[in-house]
Amino acid sequence: MASLQDKVCIITGGAGSVGLHSARAMLAEGARVLLVDRDPEALAAAAASIDSSQATRVATRAADVSSAPDTHDYIQAALRRWQRLDVLVCNAGVSGQIAPIPDYPTDDFDRVMAVNVKGVFLACKYGLPALADGGSVIITSSVVGVTADPGICAYATSKHALIGLMRVAAKEAAARRIRVNVIAPGPIDNAFQTDIEQHLGQVLQTDATALLNSKIPLGRHAHPDEIARMMVFLASDHSSFSTGSVFMADGGMHV
Repeated sequence: MASLQDKVCIITGGAGSVGLHSARAMLAEGARVLLVDRDPEALAAAAASIDSSQATRVATRAADVSSAPDTHDYIQAALRRWQRLDVLVCNAGVSGQIAPIPDYPTDDFDRVMAVNVKGVFLACKYGLPALADGGSVIITSSVVGVTADPGICAYATSKHALIGLMRVAAKEAAARRIRVNVIAPGPIDNAFQTDIEQHLGQVLQTDATALLNSKIPLGRHAHPDEIARMMVFLASDHSSFSTGSVFMADGGMHV
């Protein structure tokens, strides 16, 4: 039997590359998936890209993950459609600007924290009570959740915060055998990372992609499918005794 047969999964940031590749990987393992994203057009395009044979097992919901009503709504949408929830993937995120702390815009710091941290808090607040016993919560942090670099105070702070939130949730949910873990990717070959590297390159006056690759022992960016496969592992019973953990998917960058 497929490792996620008939499991109901919610993926926030579902129209982005990691979210969409994770959805495809979970669908291939028999899951039913609700894609959540703030951009309705991107959601529609993401759903349209799913293999037609799997279309009946996919739904979409436009939502602002930093909004409590929107979060409650997407959790309830999954329950109305499939009457259960087994896996909650908190993957939505923004990168923020690149600037030294004295110059960092306060409103942008607040925006990054609202999406990256409050969004996950709200997902857990409304999602944990709805999850079936033995379910799984997967939170996307980053290699900069365990490291840091100049100029990214909002992003690094938010990704560090997610590890603390995960550890609290893991202890609170353990009595119901719900596992809560963080996946911490390094640089990924996608549009989100390209945007970061373009801004970083302007600040540093260098080729930021080459610079990052030089810091990764495996010497390259990840492909979204590589992150998606770890998502499937953490969603499935193959990780049944793993909770409260940070799973690095960074090519050794943090070492």
